[in-house]
Amino acid sequence: MNISTDKKGNALTIALEGRLDTTTSPELEACIEENLSDVTELTFDMKELEYISSAGLRVLLSAQKKMSKVGHMEVINVNETIMEVFEVTGFVDILDIK
Repeated sequence: MNISTDKKGNALTIALEGRLDTTTSPELEACIEENLSDVTELTFDMKELEYISSAGLRVLLSAQKKMSKVGHMEVINVNETIMEVFEVTGFVDILDIK
């Protein structure tokens, strides 16, 4: 999986490419931890994400909980496959998906 970040002021965009699963989710967790200090707007760009597992969902949920205390988090460019996972798991009701 490739993770790229773009930080502008208090806004951070994290673009994900590939598979977010048990193997790669710790990498995303570490990326979030090291970049989240003064962020009030967090965006996950999933345009190139092919797969997400329960481990990946856990990382997103954790980020959502942190951001709900200090600002806002949204998920953009979600493809059909990932959206289906969000719908089946109820994450469409938890995340702000654009």
